[in-house]
Amino acid sequence: MESLTQEISSIKLSVEEQRAVLDGVQVNQEILQHDVALLKEKIDDMQYVSYDGILTWKVTNFHEKMMDAQSGRQTSIYSPPFYSSPTGYKMRARLYLNGDGNARRTHMSLFFLLMRGPYDAILKFPFNYKIIFCLYDQTPQQQHIIDSFRPDIKSNSFQRPRSEMNIASGIPEFVPLTMIQQEGNPYVREDAMFIKVIINFLDIPKSLLPYALCLDSGSPVYTQQLMIKQETERREQQQSQQTSTSSANHPITLTMPRNNEIQSSQNNISYSFITECDKY
Repeated sequence: MESLTQEISSIKLSVEEQRAVLDGVQVNQEILQHDVALLKEKIDDMQYVSYDGILTWKVTNFHEKMMDAQSGRQTSIYSPPFYSSPTGYKMRARLYLNGDGNARRTHMSLFFLLMRGPYDAILKFPFNYKIIFCLYDQTPQQQHIIDSFRPDIKSNSFQRPRSEMNIASGIPEFVPLTMIQQEGNPYVREDAMFIKVIINFLDIPKSLLPYALCLDSGSPVYTQQLMIKQETERREQQQSQQTSTSSANHPITLTMPRNNEIQSSQNNISYSFITECDKY
C-alpha cells in the first residue's frame, strides 16, 4: 500500500507537470496565432499599397461592419496605407460607416490621415495638396459621388507627424446614409463598396474631376494622367475658340455636371456632386 501510494503521488505530480506544460503551450499558441493574424494583415495591406498618391479601397463585409458601427463595437475602420511616391508621404483613410460627431446616424464620414513615414525628413510640410474622395457607383450608370477639401495648413493634422498618425481631417458629411442603406443601391454591391482617395498633385480643375474619375481604373496611372492632360488642353482650346468667336458682351457658359451640391467644411470650401460618365 505504501509503495502504491508513493507511485500514485508520483503519477499525480507528473500529470500536474504535464498540465502546466500544456497550459504554457496553449498560451504560446494563442500568442502565435495573434502574431500570425497581425502578419497576415500586414501582408494583405502590402498587396494593395500604391505609390502614386491614389488609393482604391475595397470595403468588404459592408453589412457586418455597418452593424458593428451602429452598435458601437467598432465605429471606424482604416484603409491600407498608401504613398505619394516610393520616397513620399505615407497616408491612409479612416471611414466611419455610421457617421462621426454631429454626422452620426445621418451620414457616412470619411477622413484623411498623414502617417509617419521613413522619408519625412526630406519632405515639405505642412502638407498642402487638395484631397479628393470618391464613392464608386458600381453600375453602368457610374454616378460616382465626389467630394474634396484643401488642407488647413495651420492644423496639426497636416504638420510633420511625430507619432504613428496625425489627427484625422476630412468630410464628416460625406454621403447620406439613406443613399447606401437603400435596398439595391448602386454603391453597395455583393456586400462591398469602393472608395477612391486622390491626392491632387496635378491640380486637376474642379470641372474636370468627373472626367478624371470616369476613366478606366484598370488603365495605367500614366495613361490616365496623359488623358487628363489632353482633355484639359482640349477644353482650354475650345474655350479659347469660343472666346474669340463670341462678342465682348456675350457671356461664356461652362457646363457642369447636374446635381451639384455646394458644401462648406470647417476649414475650406468643399464641393460634392454626382458624376454622369455617359457624357464622356
